Amino acid sequence: MKIVIDTNTYFSSLLKKEPTIGEILLGIEENIKFYAPHFLLEEIVKHKNKIYKISGLEEAEISELQFYLNSKINFINEQLIESENWMKAYEILKDVDEKDIPFLALSLQLDAKFWTGDKKIIIAINNYNKDITIDTNDIKLLQNK
Repeated sequence: MKIVIDTNTYFSSLLKKEPTIGEILLGIEENIKFYAPHFLLEEIVKHKNKIYKISGLEEAEISELQFYLNSKINFINEQLIESENWMKAYEILKDVDEKDIPFLALSLQLDAKFWTGDKKIIIAINNYNKDITIDTNDIKLLQNK
């Protein structure tokens, strides 16, 4: 199964708000592949000071955790996403959160599930297609099979 992870889900694993997310990413099974657009890497750099402050971890600890998390995610150049997927993602999320458009566009491109905890985004996507989103509990169930 292919799963696109969004920025908030990734940040939650770093901030230890939800340890389960980090455990999932670090303990993934061979049949689950995680993806994200390069935009996620830009967001990490942009918010690194906030991550250090909120997590309570030392910079070296965050860097090590990021290294392991990033090794579990296949980062895809946004230029490889077809324009029709960009347009669909834009139509679905334009009034909700434009920063998640690259993630949804990649999910559409890869025919992958979209892992987000943002309820507004989930509602908008589910109004379009109920089979696209996946949550942390669903992924835990997949891992236990």
